[in-house]
Amino acid sequence: MSRVAGLDPGRSKCGLVLVDTDAACVETGFVLPRDEVVEELERWKQERALGLIVIGNGTGSRGWFERLEPLASVKTVDEQGTTLRARQRYWQLWPAQGWQRLLPEGLRMPPDDLDAVAALVMVEDHLNLSCHWPGEPPRFKSEPEP
Repeated sequence: MSRVAGLDPGRSKCGLVLVDTDAACVETGFVLPRDEVVEELERWKQERALGLIVIGNGTGSRGWFERLEPLASVKTVDEQGTTLRARQRYWQLWPAQGWQRLLPEGLRMPPDDLDAVAALVMVEDHLNLSCHWPGEPPRFKSEPEP
């Protein structure tokens, strides 16, 4: 089983996703504070045999390569346009329900941060693979619940 992590780095929060490439399936994904990313990737390396980390080259990517290289192979990819594409991808993975189905896709607003979906888009682009994300949409909140 081959596992690839996608990282959409930001200044304060990051999207992180783990993909099983053999099954073309997302195992987990979430938005978390920047300072918790390496710890989570270390856990994935130990527990799930992480083989590759795909990271976007945007404004928040500086300094990540040196921190990630000891964990797995690192591939930097162009993340231009991934935020807009993540919005479209969100609605493909979890189609609109109720009255939101009546809105044109461009007017629909996903309920949470899309950084993890943007990380998935980068992995899918890099691997030329379309993945499914089983289950209900996860809560992609980057701040703790009250």
